[in-house]
Amino acid sequence: MYIPLPRRGAGVGCGEPEDPPPKADAFCPSPEGIFRGVFMKIRKAVFPAAGLGTRFLPATKAQPKEMLALVDKPVIQYVIEEAVASGIENIIIVTGRGKNAIEDHFDVSYELEKILESRGKTDLLDQVRAISNMVSISYVRQKEALGLGHAILVAKHLIGEEPFAVLLGDDIIDSVTPCTQQMIASFEKHHTSILATQVVEGPDISRYGVIKGQPVEHDFEMDRTYRVMDLIEKPRYEEAPSNLAIIGRYILTPEIFDVLEKTSPDAGGEIQLTNGLRKLLERQPIHAYRFEGKRYDAGDKLGFLKATVEFALKREDLGKEFGIYLKSLNL
Repeated sequence: MYIPLPRRGAGVGCGEPEDPPPKADAFCPSPEGIFRGVFMKIRKAVFPAAGLGTRFLPATKAQPKEMLALVDKPVIQYVIEEAVASGIENIIIVTGRGKNAIEDHFDVSYELEKILESRGKTDLLDQVRAISNMVSISYVRQKEALGLGHAILVAKHLIGEEPFAVLLGDDIIDSVTPCTQQMIASFEKHHTSILATQVVEGPDISRYGVIKGQPVEHDFEMDRTYRVMDLIEKPRYEEAPSNLAIIGRYILTPEIFDVLEKTSPDAGGEIQLTNGLRKLLERQPIHAYRFEGKRYDAGDKLGFLKATVEFALKREDLGKEFGIYLKSLNL
């Protein structure tokens, strides 16, 4: 396994030694912008939330997995807050049956607000109102859970002809600069679709989509930005092209919709985003960005527990006493 690193004097960079050097003018948009919307501001984000959450049964039998509480906030709120902190103005949440609790959470709760106000609980009242006033949110139904690519495709009419972000709720990322903001900054430099990546060592790499990439030198960040040469969905460990796994944050150009409409379902009947991105790569460049921050897999029980413990320890109102409690355990 390896992280592709540039050879000295190699200019743009290289992948494996046998890879031919890229053409100097490869993947460069014209001044007019070959790719639709590449010079537009990222204003919108898609949040797929139609999954069944089977890894958390029975807790998710009657409750959306996105509403599971991480300390005292549902998982989805952490991701929406990241988007808002990154400058996103409009959120499109892709829902399915049994997901009404998500809409209720971000809606105004007049009864609750009235009760809190009458009891003088202004701090809680402010928190509740902040949730409903956070950002403009639209909802669209994915009638069947037919894959991430399909979930993005059903939001096409709400996105239009502009680049947009995609945030997956299974990935909670704790960072000084919000991960989505880092991705947007990379998009503004390269004007291409951007995939978030992180290093995953060992056999666990087989749980992810993996990129084959060539480092790109830009503002001394050649150790974080890669030009994507290929993508493989959940490769065998020995066949993985690198140890750079694709994580649930994307900036996508609107051409992805054309590609996804022509992407055939996989053996499980789902339209995979990774397969769509491979087709998009035939039309235009894609870059990957190795973000700064710690990522928690909130779609996994152990990852969810780790996030709960670490987020609680960081809380001013909980951290000290909770830390004392953990130290008292006979582990």
